[in-house]
Amino acid sequence: MVMLALVAVLTLITTHDVTELRWIGLLAVAGVPAVVAPRHRILGPLGRFAEVVIVALAASQVAAMATVGASLTPGLGASAMLPYLSVPLTVAALHRRLREAAALLGVAALTLLVSGVLTRSGGQPQITQLGYVAVCAQWLVLAALGTVAAGTLQRIMQTRGETKPQPYAEATRLLTQLRSVARQLPGATLDPGGISEHLIEELRTVARADRMAVLSASGGGRLVVLAQAGVDRVDWETTLDADSAIADAWASQQPQTASRSQARSHRGGDVSALVVPLVAGVRTIGLVTLEADVANAYPASVVRLVTALTRPAALRLEAALLFDEVRSLATNEERQRLAREIHDGVAQELVMVGYGIDNALATLPEEATETAEELRTLRGEVTRVITELRLSLFELRSEVDRHGGLAAAIAEYARTVGASGGLRVHLSLDESTARLPAATEAELLRIAQEAITNARKHAGAANLWVTCAVDPPFAQIEVSDDGQGIADQRPDGRYGLAIMAERAERIRGRLEIRPRHPSGTTVAVVLGTSPRRDSVRDSV
Repeated sequence: MVMLALVAVLTLITTHDVTELRWIGLLAVAGVPAVVAPRHRILGPLGRFAEVVIVALAASQVAAMATVGASLTPGLGASAMLPYLSVPLTVAALHRRLREAAALLGVAALTLLVSGVLTRSGGQPQITQLGYVAVCAQWLVLAALGTVAAGTLQRIMQTRGETKPQPYAEATRLLTQLRSVARQLPGATLDPGGISEHLIEELRTVARADRMAVLSASGGGRLVVLAQAGVDRVDWETTLDADSAIADAWASQQPQTASRSQARSHRGGDVSALVVPLVAGVRTIGLVTLEADVANAYPASVVRLVTALTRPAALRLEAALLFDEVRSLATNEERQRLAREIHDGVAQELVMVGYGIDNALATLPEEATETAEELRTLRGEVTRVITELRLSLFELRSEVDRHGGLAAAIAEYARTVGASGGLRVHLSLDESTARLPAATEAELLRIAQEAITNARKHAGAANLWVTCAVDPPFAQIEVSDDGQGIADQRPDGRYGLAIMAERAERIRGRLEIRPRHPSGTTVAVVLGTSPRRDSVRDSV
């Protein structure tokens, strides 16, 4: 409509003849199908072709009238109508009909040529007037450029729409791909510990190593030991800001050799150390550390052999770590969701039931002593269930804090449960500065929670002993009570034992259940081999 008004004003200024506005009316009629049904397979293109033909015919006629009136240089009057040529061409391009736009441009050029030959101005065909030819060529080029620009804009908008899908649709697509890829993996494993142990076995075939380990990054700028092998257990240097080959290899992404051990406590003697970074793309995801108790054990040829094995292993380990993180996030989110639903649903309704019982007791006649006693018993049972729900909510929300550590999380849970159950809690915590993988810490926390809960609910104990020793990759959690023993526990308690066994197996740990002397039960989960303390720590 704006373009129609513009060409109408230009036509009046050029010809000073109101009758020439008939072309504007014809354009308006021809444009109706393109406006009403722009995407119709027949009506839309037909209307646009009619517009192009009318514009070309009107351009030559308006140019002739302007020449007769001597208002413009011969032929330049065509510029009054030709701006409208951009309308049908741009619309076709925006509807992604580039072939139609090219055809419209060809029809416009042909119609202008034929009309210029048939229409005479000053006794000569209009096509011979330089002004007419120049104006037609100018507007045809501008219309073509506008068509190309409109087509490019449409493709950019379409590409942006395709590259920015809805978050949940994108998540669904990626998770579906992850499920398909995981099923096709050799051995169908996405366990970081299993992949690390397999890498250690492969490295043993190409390089001598009295000690070796696979380390990966964790929260707080420290490294965690995924797997290790050797005669003695090694307390590897896990800080990335220390002066060590481990820190250098992580920062440079290049293999590093050293003539000193990468352990925090080493007995001395000749040592050769090789640290190879596990690089996936441009990101360092872990390190492989090898040590031999001889000098010059890792020449350039051995370094090349080790690197050839670690390069593909880095991709496998990255996939496993990412999958582990996704699984942990999904599990934590589900636990939080369940906690919210229980708190806002069943817990609130039980509180209202308790209030109702309290109101019934307050309004009960004094002579209804038997009914009052039954209501008090019911109120006590409701209070017990509410307490159980609150403890369940606390368990669902409990997580291993990145800075607090596993021992702190277990201690907090033991104190809370002990206070609610009237248990005297005895804690023995020994946790090193090194950390276990986040998924492993989460599973150990759940095992400890289940053992503590079983002791409170089923054992009838008065005392609870909780021992937590963590010195990666070794960990031992032990929960003991002085209750009635495992043989007399209820069936739901044994179901909890089965859950603990499944969790221990998931992290390649050992679950031990044994009677405690003189009474009670001890539940322990052990991960890795027992640490061999050096003489300094033994004396302490």
